[in-house]
Amino acid sequence: MMQTQEIQRRFNQIEQTIHQAAERCRTMDQMPMDLKDSLQQLDQKTTQAHEMMARTQDQNQMMQCVDELEQLGDRAKDACERSGNAVDGGLRDAVMQAHRELSDLKHQLH
Repeated sequence: MMQTQEIQRRFNQIEQTIHQAAERCRTMDQMPMDLKDSLQQLDQKTTQAHEMMARTQDQNQMMQCVDELEQLGDRAKDACERSGNAVDGGLRDAVMQAHRELSDLKHQLH
């Protein structure tokens, strides 16, 4: 099992990636609505997760939170893939990186 501090450190990196992707999405025109919505939900849930992780050392709560975020990351990834050329490469890379990092963290926690 990973140490709580390591989980929080990894999560902080993931949070930055998600915030950057969400901000990039907000500033772009002609963004598919399902991608915009999924990134907004992921960004909001990440902020809530950050606050929860700052308050607790309970690894079970952290694991549950990462699991939920990974599911939202799946939705954002799927929306990004469905959007085809409507999404620029930088945003696509950020979404895929966030998904990959969440998935990696989830697998390390289980």
